[in-house]
Amino acid sequence: MPAAPTPRPSYRAFISYSHQDKAWADWLHKALETYRVPSRLVGTETPAGTIRPRLNPIFRDRDELASAHDLGRKVNEALTQSANLIVICSPHSAQSRWVNEEVLAYKRMGRAERIFCLIVDGEPDATDKPGHEAEECFAPALRFQLDPNGEPTAERTEPIAADARPGKDGKVNAKLKLIAGMLDVGFDALKQREMQRRTRRMAAITALALVVMAVTSVLAVYALISRHEAVIAQHQAVVAQQAAERRQKQAEGLVGFMLGDLNDKLNQVHRLDIMQAVDDKALAYFASLPTADATDTALAARVTALEKIGSVRMDQGHTAESLSAYQAASALAAELVRRAPGNADREATYGDSLKWIGQAHLYQGDMAHALQDFEAASAVLQRAVAAKPDDGDLAFELAATYHDSGYVLDHRGDFAAAKTEYQAALDIYTRWRVREPAQTRWQSYLGNEYDSLGKLALEEGQLDKAITSYRANQHIKAALAASNPRDHQAQTSLLVSDAILGRTLALTGDMPSALRYTREAANNAKALTGFDPSNSSWQDYYGLYAQQLGGLLRQDGQLDDAATADNDAVRVLSALAAKDPTSSDWPPDLALAQLELARLSLTRHDISSAQTNAESALLIARKLRVKTPGDRSLMLLEAQADTVLGRIAAQRHDAAGAQRDWMQARDLLQPTLRAGNDPNFLAAYVETLLQLGDTESARPIIAKLNAMGYRTPDFVALLAVKRIDYPVNAAFAQRTAETMKSQE
Repeated sequence: MPAAPTPRPSYRAFISYSHQDKAWADWLHKALETYRVPSRLVGTETPAGTIRPRLNPIFRDRDELASAHDLGRKVNEALTQSANLIVICSPHSAQSRWVNEEVLAYKRMGRAERIFCLIVDGEPDATDKPGHEAEECFAPALRFQLDPNGEPTAERTEPIAADARPGKDGKVNAKLKLIAGMLDVGFDALKQREMQRRTRRMAAITALALVVMAVTSVLAVYALISRHEAVIAQHQAVVAQQAAERRQKQAEGLVGFMLGDLNDKLNQVHRLDIMQAVDDKALAYFASLPTADATDTALAARVTALEKIGSVRMDQGHTAESLSAYQAASALAAELVRRAPGNADREATYGDSLKWIGQAHLYQGDMAHALQDFEAASAVLQRAVAAKPDDGDLAFELAATYHDSGYVLDHRGDFAAAKTEYQAALDIYTRWRVREPAQTRWQSYLGNEYDSLGKLALEEGQLDKAITSYRANQHIKAALAASNPRDHQAQTSLLVSDAILGRTLALTGDMPSALRYTREAANNAKALTGFDPSNSSWQDYYGLYAQQLGGLLRQDGQLDDAATADNDAVRVLSALAAKDPTSSDWPPDLALAQLELARLSLTRHDISSAQTNAESALLIARKLRVKTPGDRSLMLLEAQADTVLGRIAAQRHDAAGAQRDWMQARDLLQPTLRAGNDPNFLAAYVETLLQLGDTESARPIIAKLNAMGYRTPDFVALLAVKRIDYPVNAAFAQRTAETMKSQE
């Protein structure tokens, strides 16, 4: 396949990996970016280009997933701008659809020869050994060549790999093998020079670190003594002050070296003990210094140094220590703002420091302080944006901070406040989408923000607003997918948005539209599983949305088609659950599919099958709730299973059993109604009340559901059996129809 013309790469390498291999990605990222190419090789011309002194920057595609749902465009742009692709290979990455898609995308650019693998777990080509398929460490795209159209063939290929597993290359040699491949030089020559350099460095750096720490301590103490002497001996004030400043500058220069080059060198020789001691010494030194008489340049350097220490501590998992460093950096950044009010660059730095503190609090689970930090960051960044309204990156940071605040508020159950934050982020993305229409990041993040607003609206019982937001997201994702039909990540985002919209439309009783979007989602998920049968995420999507389709078909009276969809869902999801019994990702989806199959069996009067499936679903829900008892979605699932089992008991003329099951469901749902007005919870609660004969308690909730526009065929049929009038909400139906029509 001919290589596509590309601009000069912005990144030396792109690291592709599974979330479960994050520790390896952290190590490799740092190892590559801190590596110094031997001086004798710098400037050498190789087929890979002129060798530069450093291997940075390196791109990692998962760094921001916590605050973004769809980074497909960003990832594709980074792949295009990367000189090499490094794949961290393990059984986890072999089953990751993202890793496989990244490899495919890079190969389609004509760069298969610049793909390098780092084996960290599993076995290469284990799929060829019966009984060992789960040990495969190479993603399918690594094992097979592509045809001229960029599609995988059955022709095998041998990936270029370094093996970091114990007993193989080991971490150090594996790293050097990757670097040799990136530079296109011989491994033996690189290793020999590295061993010579490491021997020299080990002695020199260790001694240097100890000397620097001692010198820094002496200079710091001497600087303070000089300040006191200046007060005591006023006639020497000028001389003493100048001497103190000179020594302080010398000390801070040494500290800068300690946190920069020295830290990098210590990391290369794996002396983490000395590196931590260096950082601790730097922190203690900064804590000993007053800020009032430090220059702006010195304070800015301290902010950068402290934030670097915080990031190192965060990477090491020491969140308390990282928080202390971030807080110290933020205090100095605030001082810089105080000295130059209105300086947008300093405001931006200060706002960024507050965001780092918020992230540290969030990692600690301290939602209250995280919210305070994000709100403070928003206020500071607003001033910076007002001063630099044409800075897109600054606007993006502000929007991300709004979203972070909304995320915390949403998880605390403060839906109204979360909506305000999400809306503020959406407004920024909307404006910049108009200003920079070619920048797909604005479109993608705009769609994600609509999705967040749709979820909030649904939790508040505002079905019409939920549909408006979900339709807007689906419209954006459809346009992005249409612009690049071969981008499987974009196609996946589209099918998910289709399914969410279809599911929400079903709540309003718009069955034709609900079926159309859900069928589209299920069909596209099935097509993706055909493209790569080993991709478990696509299989999960197919099983989940086949289950959703089965429920809609049953309510629409298409029982045979519903049975096909339900059986497909149970088959696919059962296989996934059996594949990894320890996973908590697939069992809830399997339970949903079994529960829907139980409802279908009840409709067909197959009581035995209904009971088997409902009991299995209940068992899964209860088992999962032991681990996460406060999970509202699992509480709803368990209550729905109890409700179906109550119906089965009633059909078996077991009145006591039916009462017991329905009371369990009612009691489980009651506490969930305190947060929001999600119609799924309200309708499930109404069903338990009606089955228990408590019609009077159900009537106010029924009226609330009617005002929302809730009208699933199952719910309408239940009310008809109980002889409760439930008129069509014509005004709601008209608003929904107009929403759907306006975005066609």
